[in-house]
Amino acid sequence: MTMREEHRRALESFLSTKAEAREVRLVDARLLSGGAIQENWLLTAVVSGGPHEGVLECVLRSDAASGVSVSHDRAQEFALLREAFRAGVTVPEPLWLGDGSVLGRAFFVMRKARGTAAGHRIVKDLGLGGDREALTERLGAELARLHAIRPPMEALSFLPVPALSPALRGVKEFQSFLDGHHTAFPALEWGIRWLERHAPRTPELVLTHRDFRTGNYMLDEAGLTAVLDWEFAAWSDPLEDLGWFCARCWRFGQFDKEAGGIGSREALARGYARVSGRTLDWEAVRYWEVFAHARWAVIALQQGERHVSGREPSLELALTAHVVPELELELLSMTGGRNA
Repeated sequence: MTMREEHRRALESFLSTKAEAREVRLVDARLLSGGAIQENWLLTAVVSGGPHEGVLECVLRSDAASGVSVSHDRAQEFALLREAFRAGVTVPEPLWLGDGSVLGRAFFVMRKARGTAAGHRIVKDLGLGGDREALTERLGAELARLHAIRPPMEALSFLPVPALSPALRGVKEFQSFLDGHHTAFPALEWGIRWLERHAPRTPELVLTHRDFRTGNYMLDEAGLTAVLDWEFAAWSDPLEDLGWFCARCWRFGQFDKEAGGIGSREALARGYARVSGRTLDWEAVRYWEVFAHARWAVIALQQGERHVSGREPSLELALTAHVVPELELELLSMTGGRNA
């Protein structure tokens, strides 16, 4: 898909102002694949004058036609990206934030990162990412840097501090969604009840990504180039990110590589401990792996509803809902439900 001419002209003017340039000329603007919740456009611009003079390759991220209600807006996601960048997390450099007066909807621009984020390719192509155990350790260190960000923080004041424990907050959200849904999902409800009965206490809240998994970071031949997709970030239990990353449903079929389908739990723990000084309790992480399967099932149902309702006909959204039975089976396996 190509960008409409009036949007291209408006964007050139916006970039000229933000880049303090005499002129910016867009020589390429292409819609990237994926992005069921947001749209990502790859931009190549020739910048004349100012501190960014030369060829600037960047990505414009805007709302898709419809989104998931719990995801952040673009101004909030830009703020999260900026704080993560300042904390030393490997993210695309955030450049500029734009409002609806330019393209008709909010967006931000970040510097392009090299490589690919395709999860099915990353787990199989050993030419990407360098040594896999070193990569897994690096990802553990990235999480530890992120988790060093703690409330209160003025720049992230839009993030609510949970009144309940993060685990029980999630359980309440899952139950509320299923109570209003037109179809019953007994196995999923079983898993959510298990989560409610075994909910842990969270001693200290940290900034969590909440979608930190293979498929949401980019690799080139040398290693990690960027952690992407900050739209679900929140104050939560740090183990939620570890559980989401290690959950079987996010290993892309490489089930023996328990850390994201790419490496070992031991490597992940080494990287995390090296930066945070904290030794991971894998039994505690396991609770959040169960939580990950329930949460992904609820999100998949919400994605499917966007198609079924007719609001946003999409083969990708429709197919996403078909992962739910597999997630329910895994929930039953992890919680003893298959023997009940």
